[in-house]
Amino acid sequence: MADARVIPLYPDEDGTSSAWGRCPRDEDTGTGETGSDGADDAEGNPAGWQLALADAVAFARRRLLGEYTVDEFGFDRELTDRVFLPALRAVYDNWFRVEATGLDNVPGDSAALVVANHSGTLPWDALMTTVALHEQHPAGRHLRMLGADVVFATPFVGTLARRSGQTLACNEDAQRLLRSGELVGVWPEGFKGIGKPFRDRYKLQRFGRGGFVSAAMRCGVPIVPCSIVGAEEIYPKIGDVPPLARLLGLPYFPVTPFFPLLGPLGAVPLPTKWYIEFGEPIETAGHGAEAAEDPMVVFDLSDRVRETIQETIYRLLAQRGSVFFG
Repeated sequence: MADARVIPLYPDEDGTSSAWGRCPRDEDTGTGETGSDGADDAEGNPAGWQLALADAVAFARRRLLGEYTVDEFGFDRELTDRVFLPALRAVYDNWFRVEATGLDNVPGDSAALVVANHSGTLPWDALMTTVALHEQHPAGRHLRMLGADVVFATPFVGTLARRSGQTLACNEDAQRLLRSGELVGVWPEGFKGIGKPFRDRYKLQRFGRGGFVSAAMRCGVPIVPCSIVGAEEIYPKIGDVPPLARLLGLPYFPVTPFFPLLGPLGAVPLPTKWYIEFGEPIETAGHGAEAAEDPMVVFDLSDRVRETIQETIYRLLAQRGSVFFG
């Protein structure tokens, strides 16, 4: 397979280049407008299924010949829109039945930092947040998530993460994305949140040293608190096997009521009912970039974000009638 062409993150001075290139449209593939799902019409125009087939063949050809673009972080916009997101949308709609609210609090055309609680043993919460912002936000925004080192060190998973827009959780990458107008997502609890035991569900863990706050302050972008309810119960973690975790290079090896007892079947998440709420943006521009060097200012703002998320989680839990039916 040929290599994709890498394009710059920042546009040229004349503003004509695109950070992501452009996804091929109907005029690129020669498929025209989608018709009906029947046979050719009286004028000989192709049917809907023929157009879809031609489009799929053109897509496969572009992939094989390397006629697609990625950005400097490895983000493949076309592959994400046409393969990754549709697959996740099926889980979003039919398995977890996610209800997302507060999407109007997320900017449509400017940078922001989305900060969310983390849970569920495997990062389904991050994936579902990505779907909510792309499929239900009026601007169809891509969430550029910041991931842990282990994500990119894992074979195949690391490649998928890069292609779907994720990058390493470090201030340098976060600031580059924010300054280019991207929507960036961070889960500051890290493995402390996603790997916590079931008895500690919906209790937010420590938010690290506030690196996400300092990145937002340096770029002068708002922080959007995001609260997720439903992910804690998909894999009830009742134990851990540290020797296996060390052997596999993982932060933990979870034991749930179904895994590893049922093997691969135990890795299927339980179909809980999910709620994702995006809160009102917390502005950082008023503090000034120099405030990012003040530990007390950073800590206070980080604590404010954490408390906002925790209070929203408690409110959503109080409104929820059933883990599985909402």
